[in-house]
Amino acid sequence: MPLGHPNFGRLFPCQCKLRELADKTHSGMERLSNLDAFAAKTFATFDPAAPGVREALLRCVEYAQNPTGWLLLLGSYGCGKTHLAAAIANAVLERGLQTYFAIAPDLLDHLRAAYAPNSEGSYDDRFEAVRTVPLLIIDDLGTENTTPWAREKLYQIFNHRYNYRMPTVVTSNVDLDALDPRISSRLCDQQLCGHIFIDAPDYRQRAAPRRPRDPGAGGGTTARGAPPRRPARGQ
Repeated sequence: MPLGHPNFGRLFPCQCKLRELADKTHSGMERLSNLDAFAAKTFATFDPAAPGVREALLRCVEYAQNPTGWLLLLGSYGCGKTHLAAAIANAVLERGLQTYFAIAPDLLDHLRAAYAPNSEGSYDDRFEAVRTVPLLIIDDLGTENTTPWAREKLYQIFNHRYNYRMPTVVTSNVDLDALDPRISSRLCDQQLCGHIFIDAPDYRQRAAPRRPRDPGAGGGTTARGAPPRRPARGQ
């Protein structure tokens, strides 16, 4: 820049340095996203032909394109909730939006680990990072150990994100009545939270080979667990 220009004497990164910084930022977000074990769970690898999942897939793709408000995925074991939630996270992360994906018990373990003497960073920093991440995805809510400490930490996270209308995705296979009422009340706010009930069979059982039936065996059947309660209209 010529003498007298406001930028005279200032250093600016070249295009290759900008690309390097962008790649480093993206790698950092991937490391913090907690998605290593779910990298293969994308919309492309999801089976849309499975019974009962087509509408859920379309709604999750739409949410990933514009993650605003909350999204609650309800359904029994193996219906595809985790795959769809991870696919949202991977799609959003690919576009550069910081995301944190965690199974509910693992999230609480992540917070507890901050109390360890050799922990990197303080508990307050770790809790604030989870509470304020641009997109938070909590898988299997309701499977955590419901100690008073765990209930309070989860409530603080949900309450903060509810008050500030921060994008949040939740999956669960339990009745909403079984959750902390302070959290279930916020999940039932239809002005903020969209509900997707996936009524699909367990894909793990679909993939497993069927054992030949013993002609001498009795004709008894094994009952499947009842699916979570579908939220009533107007809740």
